[in-house]
Amino acid sequence: MQLLLHRSFLRPPRPEDAPSMARYANNRAIWRNLRDRFPHPYTLADAEAFIARHADEEPTRLFVIEVDQQAVGSIGVVPGDDVGRRSMEIGYWLAEPYWGRGIVTEAVQAVTAYALGTFDINRVEAGVFGWNAASARVLTKAGYSLEGTLRGAVTKDGATTDALMYALVRGR
Repeated sequence: MQLLLHRSFLRPPRPEDAPSMARYANNRAIWRNLRDRFPHPYTLADAEAFIARHADEEPTRLFVIEVDQQAVGSIGVVPGDDVGRRSMEIGYWLAEPYWGRGIVTEAVQAVTAYALGTFDINRVEAGVFGWNAASARVLTKAGYSLEGTLRGAVTKDGATTDALMYALVRGR
């Protein structure tokens, strides 16, 4: 599955993406806005392992964000389970030199539409650290609604902050 967008190209990751992904993902500003399972420093071995984990996914749940023929980020969805099985969580990161160009907003819109059309889900959601106003703007521009603030719910980099819950629900 590949998605050609106005500002970027979304496609499954390939082994040759690892050096570019390692170079761009090894950035404290990116790490600070992602879950702790995203390592810092981010090494070539981390990129290779990440790509290998998603190599045989069918249907695809993870896409590389490609700009100028290089992997500069990734975006994907993770299925919920149990009573949340008809929901997916969307997550993304983009290389800092590409911030502020509308690339992630466009990617979020495309992957959300893909997820709703491909999987038996009713909802796509995203949690945002309270300090990450840029990601909150991305989600709002992509059609997501702020559903609530989970006060003091997350701790990252030694700081506890609110988690903002955004979602896009089919038909609402």
